[in-house]
Amino acid sequence: QVNLIDTGGGLVQAGTSLRLSCAASGGTSNNYAMAWFRRAPGKEREFVAAMTWNGALTYYADSVKGRFTISKDYAKDTLFLQMNNLKPEDTAVYYCTASRWKSMNYPQESNGYHYWGQGTQVTVSA
Repeated sequence: QVNLIDTGGGLVQAGTSLRLSCAASGGTSNNYAMAWFRRAPGKEREFVAAMTWNGALTYYADSVKGRFTISKDYAKDTLFLQMNNLKPEDTAVYYCTASRWKSMNYPQESNGYHYWGQGTQVTVSA
C-alpha cells in the first residue's frame, strides 16, 4: 500500500509557473508508473502527464505539451509536475496517481492506476 500526498497548488496569474509535488509514504512508488490527472469544475477527470517507472518514457496531453514537465526524485520518492506558462483553462484539482505496473499500455486511462493522492487545487486567474 502506497499513500500519495499532493502539494504545491495555489492561486496564480496566467503566464506564471507552479510546481506540484507528490510524496509517497507507507511504501515506495519508485517501481511504479506514475501520472498526473486533473478535474476542472463541471468536467470529467482528464489525463495530464505520465511516466514509466524509470522515467524513460513520458507522455503528455496535447493541451499541456511544451508547458508541463513530469519528473521524479527517486531519492525522495517524490513525483513532480512543473507547470509553466499557466493558463486559466489549467484551473483544476490536480491528482497524482501510481500504478503497480512499471509501464502502462494506456497511460492516459485513469482506470489503470491503483493509488491516488487527495488532490491539490490550482487556480489560474486571467
